[in-house]
Amino acid sequence: MPYPGDSDLVADGYPGAVRLHGTVYDGAGAPVPDALVELWQRDGEGRIPRRPGSLRRDGTFTGWGRCATDAGGHYSFVTVAPGGRPPFFALAVFARGLLHRLFTRAYLPHDEVRANPALAALVCVPESDCAAYRFDIHLQGPHETVFLEYRR
Repeated sequence: MPYPGDSDLVADGYPGAVRLHGTVYDGAGAPVPDALVELWQRDGEGRIPRRPGSLRRDGTFTGWGRCATDAGGHYSFVTVAPGGRPPFFALAVFARGLLHRLFTRAYLPHDEVRANPALAALVCVPESDCAAYRFDIHLQGPHETVFLEYRR
């Protein structure tokens, strides 16, 4: 399922590019080396991109990417900070033992998010260079990530 450029929604030198990364952990706290994380997001202006071509990166921002975890359970995306209020990345996780993908959100630190205690567990941790955010995903256990249910 991985393909070249799957986790690079924008090129590394793109103005305003940020990195969203983290580790996927199982219920025992061990990294999951064979998970797949998908990301959907708004563009920097808060618009939902409606462009085809996510599997063939041509410089057009489509708001979608995919990243397989490495041997240490780590994933990483290069993208833009999403616009909108509050700004967030929508994530889906596929992993061994899951019959269905799991949905969650990773919110950027923002006053609107900080004021809502229900969102506190879904806030990314900004890193020192201000162009990177960490969001670890715990599939089970005492630090289990909040997963969302989408009904049709």
